[in-house]
Amino acid sequence: MKDDKSFVKQIVRYIGISLILLLVFNAVIMPMIGNTRIVETNYSFFLSQIDEGKVTKVKISGDEIKFEVKEESGATQVYSTGKMDDPELVDRLYKSGEIDFTQDTEENSILLEFLVGWVLPLVFFIVLWNFIMKGMSKRMGGGMSNAMSFGKSNAKIYVKAQTGKTFSDVAGQDEAKEALVEIVDFLHNPEKYAEIGADLPKGALLVGPPGTGKTLLAQAVAGEANVPFFSISGSEFVEMFVGMGAAKVRDLFSQANEKAPCIVFIDEIDTIGKKRDGNISGNDEREQTLNQLLTEMDGFDGKKGVVILAATNRPESLDPALLRPGRFDRRIPAELPDLAGREAILKVHAAKVKMDSDIDYNAIARATAGASGAELANIINEAALRAVRDGRKTVAQSDLEESVEVVIAGYQRKNAVISQKEKEIIAYHEIGHALVAAMQKDSAPVHKITIIPRTSGALGYTMQVDEGEKFLLTKEEALARIAVLTGGRSAEELVFNSCTSGASNDIEQATKLARAMVTRYGMSGEFDMIALETVTNQYLGGDTSLACSPETATKIDTEVNSIVRKAHEKASAILSENYGKLHELAHFLLEKETITGEEFMSILKSETTATVAE
Repeated sequence: MKDDKSFVKQIVRYIGISLILLLVFNAVIMPMIGNTRIVETNYSFFLSQIDEGKVTKVKISGDEIKFEVKEESGATQVYSTGKMDDPELVDRLYKSGEIDFTQDTEENSILLEFLVGWVLPLVFFIVLWNFIMKGMSKRMGGGMSNAMSFGKSNAKIYVKAQTGKTFSDVAGQDEAKEALVEIVDFLHNPEKYAEIGADLPKGALLVGPPGTGKTLLAQAVAGEANVPFFSISGSEFVEMFVGMGAAKVRDLFSQANEKAPCIVFIDEIDTIGKKRDGNISGNDEREQTLNQLLTEMDGFDGKKGVVILAATNRPESLDPALLRPGRFDRRIPAELPDLAGREAILKVHAAKVKMDSDIDYNAIARATAGASGAELANIINEAALRAVRDGRKTVAQSDLEESVEVVIAGYQRKNAVISQKEKEIIAYHEIGHALVAAMQKDSAPVHKITIIPRTSGALGYTMQVDEGEKFLLTKEEALARIAVLTGGRSAEELVFNSCTSGASNDIEQATKLARAMVTRYGMSGEFDMIALETVTNQYLGGDTSLACSPETATKIDTEVNSIVRKAHEKASAILSENYGKLHELAHFLLEKETITGEEFMSILKSETTATVAE
């Protein structure tokens, strides 16, 4: 009720402002527009001017006579005088022969004044108001038009199984599916749970990185349960008018109760569910919407079968009151898929595409460690597009391998003009990475090396693919990875006695990993098992912030510098020991531009050594 009153007050305020503007228009603007300066005079002056032939126009209306007099200067002056009982006036005006005279009825005068003074300005203000509202609506992405929908929710309603999704469409999220099966079973057989006295969980929160299938999971639950599915984004509750978001929440839950059993899905719930910090300058509209959501979740009956599913990438930012038991009872993680999950996702999306019979999905899954379901779907689509461009009717293994590179590094820059000298530097740089990786037992095997530029800005890259899935990173593996990252710069220094800007990304990654070893992984001899950094937004990039004194931060920098420097020295030593192979492999790469891991290892294990040109 409080929100409705607030909305009514705003409407009354707008009406009041319009009336004030209308009064000002009639009192000030209309006299300025409608009249020139009118001089009041007596009736005898009026008659004398007629006799002198100076009057050009007379208008008689009610008890007033207005007449125009042509001055000696040629200008026209309007005079006004009272109407007298003068039966000879019309004859006098007619005999003059040059006076244009008319008479208005009082009724016409009043009607005209009403139309001109009130109706026309009112129409003008309505048109102006409409124009302003439309302009604001366009600027705010339709927010104003939504705001004027009087608290109606914009939820898309899919009746029964119109989502077209079931659990068979979801792969790589077996744990999440298991957690949601019970909700589906409750919606199918509520009496089984009511018999023992159990209530359906009111809410389930799906959390995970972008692209892992949180929305797809919610649609699959509705499809499996065969119940109505309400879908709305958290941003659609945020309105211009205070109280409108709360009104939309009430309307959404009202509709859901009418169609129970059903599922309500709120995407990006962190838009309205952020922690209330008590700051007086906080977003009052967002907090009112959150309060209304909390109240509605407490108010509906768990036995009716209304399930609230929500998704977010930022669970740490949600208000604790939203996460307590009785509201979002369950937290269901939708994490990045593992090796088996990636392979299953590739097969689900490949089922809709014409593929060759000899596709090795496992190889593609191993090459896409850390990819989300959305990225894997994009890889299949990019492969299909490549097959069409090449004039083939099915997708081949080479299409999938190229599409992996497209997603990781971008398209090939076929028109890029790179000098022979720079190509040579790039070739040695990439072979430096590969050679250091091959000569360490804790490094992943080299899968591919290329010096073809990509649209991401990479002038070349070395791809390493682990033989299996790894969930832990040992200290030895981390140090080996840093050494591989420094291998490109080490090769440049060793062969050309110089260095280039091509190692900028390698330096960034090496520093980031070394810092994580010191501040988060406890792999430093200086600090042992002390957390010196905290991670925020773990699903959105994992930003970090130091939690230590300035003196400790200085020691951290020293330790990170030491780790990277030792790795750099190790990479330089490996390349010095294999100087001949460095040249042989670099020349082979320059000739071929792209070589496979098998070709690289074959040359590395051969007895021949390339001759070094001085």
